[in-house]
Amino acid sequence: MTIQTLNDIYRLTCRIERPVAMKFKKNGVWVDTTLVQFRDLVRHLATGLRVLGVKAGDRVAILSENRPEWALTDFGTLAAAGVSVPIYPTLLGWQVEYIINDSGAVAVIASTEEQLQKLLEIRDHCPSIHNIVVCDPPAGPLPAGVRTFADVITLGEQCERGEGTARFEEILNSCTAGDLATIVYTSGTTGNPKGAMLTHGNIASNVESVLSVLPITSTDTALSILPLSHILERTADFGYFFAGACVAYAESVVKVSDNLQEIHPTVFAAVPRLFEKMRARIMETVSTQSAGKQKVFRWALQVAEERLPYRVEKRTMPLLLGWKSAFADRLVFHKIGERLGGRVRCVLSGGAPLSAELAAFFIGAGVEIMEGYGLTETSPVISLNTPSRRRIGTVGPVIPGVEVRIADDGEILTRGPHVMKGYYNNPEATAQAIDADGWFHTGDIGELDPDNFLRITDRKKDIIINAYGKNIAPQPLEGLLKSSPYIGTPVLIGDRRKYMAALIVPNFEKLERDAVGMGITFSTREELIAHEQIKHLFQEELDRFNKNLDRQEKIRKFTLLPRDFTIEEDEITPSLKVKRKMVDRKYKQMIDAMYADEDLVDVSELRRA
Repeated sequence: MTIQTLNDIYRLTCRIERPVAMKFKKNGVWVDTTLVQFRDLVRHLATGLRVLGVKAGDRVAILSENRPEWALTDFGTLAAAGVSVPIYPTLLGWQVEYIINDSGAVAVIASTEEQLQKLLEIRDHCPSIHNIVVCDPPAGPLPAGVRTFADVITLGEQCERGEGTARFEEILNSCTAGDLATIVYTSGTTGNPKGAMLTHGNIASNVESVLSVLPITSTDTALSILPLSHILERTADFGYFFAGACVAYAESVVKVSDNLQEIHPTVFAAVPRLFEKMRARIMETVSTQSAGKQKVFRWALQVAEERLPYRVEKRTMPLLLGWKSAFADRLVFHKIGERLGGRVRCVLSGGAPLSAELAAFFIGAGVEIMEGYGLTETSPVISLNTPSRRRIGTVGPVIPGVEVRIADDGEILTRGPHVMKGYYNNPEATAQAIDADGWFHTGDIGELDPDNFLRITDRKKDIIINAYGKNIAPQPLEGLLKSSPYIGTPVLIGDRRKYMAALIVPNFEKLERDAVGMGITFSTREELIAHEQIKHLFQEELDRFNKNLDRQEKIRKFTLLPRDFTIEEDEITPSLKVKRKMVDRKYKQMIDAMYADEDLVDVSELRRA
C-alpha cells in the first residue's frame, strides 16, 4: 500500500495483527507495549498536546534517549499536525538552547531528571517554550511549568471522554505529503547546526522505497540502537512500524552486547564503529587462545575469503568449498552470530563509511551487513546494498524513486521525493545546497557504475591539500588505521604541510592490558602513552601501514592522546564525526610540535606532485 504521510504509517501499524509493538528494559526487566496500548497512547498524547495549546505547525522538541516515549511523542506530535524537533540527549545546555530557539519549539518532552535540569537552566533564554514535559519525574514537587508525561496522557484521555475521537481523526487525516513533519538539526562539523526541514512525504517515500528492496515483516524483531535523533535510526524505526516488526529499544551503547543476547533481534541498524569494536574484541579473544585454536581461526578466515564472492552473488559453492564452509561455520563463525543474538538475518550499516575489509570480514563470516548511503537532508537513504543486489566496496544501488548523478567535479548530486524542503530559517544555505533544477549537492565525492551502484570515494570538504598541492583523502586512510587493534580514533593532519601526521587515540582497552604483559608500569594514561615502548609499538603499527601507501600519504609523525574525542568538548558531533577544524584549533600546540623540524619545501617533491 502506498503511504503519503507518516500518519498513514501510524494508521497502518494499528491495523497489523501482532501482540507487541515495542519493548523497553525498565528496572532490569523487559516490558512490552502492546499494539492496543501503542494505538491509545499516541491518540491520548496527541489530544493532550492539543489541550496544552499545540497547534498545527507548532514545533515540539524531543530531548530523550531511545525509549517508547520517544516514538509515542513523535507519532503523537505528527498526529496533532505538529512538527517534531529531535535533540540529541548528549548535547550540552547551550547547544539545546540554540536548537529550541532556532526552531521556536513551544513544548519540550524530556526523558529524565538530568535532561529536565538542562531545560530548567536555559528556560529563561527560550521564550518560545510554553510547556515542559518529563517522562521520569524527579522526587518531590515538580518545578513550575513542568508536567509529567503520564499527566499529558491523562489530560488527553479525559478530553476524549467529552468530545470523542472524531477531532483526533480529523486532525490526523488533515496532514498531506507536503506538510512539514520534522526539523532535524544536522550535527555539522563546523559552525551552528542547520535544521533540515523534512516533510511527511520525504520520509514516507524513503520508507516505502527501502522496504521495496529490503524485506522486513511482522515476524521481525528490531533492536533500536542508534539515537532516534539520528535520521537513519528514525527512518528505520518508521520502516519497522510500517512493516509490523516489534521494536526493542537498547538501553545504551554500553549495554548493546547484553541487549543483543536478551532480545535476539533479527534486524538492526548500526554505524561501522560498532563493527570495528566487535572485530577488535574477536581478534583480541583469539590472540589469547592456544596456538591450535588460532590456527583454526586463521583457516576459517581463509575459507571466509574464498566463499565471499559466492555469498555476495548468491551463487552455489563448489562441493569442497561447501564442506569447508560448513566446518568453518560450526567451528568458528557461529560464535560471531551468537554475539549478535543468534537470529540476525540483516544488519543495516550507515552514518559513516564501512571499509571494504570490515564488510568482507563480517559478510564472509556469515553476518549479512547491508551498507547504505544517505544524509539527513535526504531522509536519509539514497542507495543501499540488499540481499539480492550488493557489491562490497560500494554503498549499493540507488533505491527506487531516487535520482543520482555525478557532477563534473565528482560530487554526488541527488533529486527526488526524498530531498528536504530546505534549511529552516536559512534560505542562503538552502540555495547553496539545492540548485535551481532541484538537485541536492551532497558534498561527497563518488562514482556511479553502469549497474547503478554508487561508490563513495571521499568527502568534498575534507580533502587535505598538502604543501605540494597534492590532494589526499583522509577518510580512507583513517579507516585503514582503525583496522589496527591498538588504534581507536585517528585524525590525519597535513593541510598545507610538507608531510602527513596523525593524532591517535589508542584503543586503551587492549593497550592497557598488553602494557601490563610487557612489564610496563603506569598509574595514568598520560604515563602510559609517554612510555618509549608504547611509542615504539605505535611506530611499528604505522610502519606496517606506510609500506602500502603513496609517498605523500605516508604518516611521518604521530602524537598519542590520553582520551577520546567527546561531544562535551565539542570535538565530535552527536553522530560521532570528528570536527576537524575544532581539533586543529584545540590541539594546535601538539600539531605544531610534530612539524617543528619541518624543512623548506623540496623542489623535487613539487615535481612529483
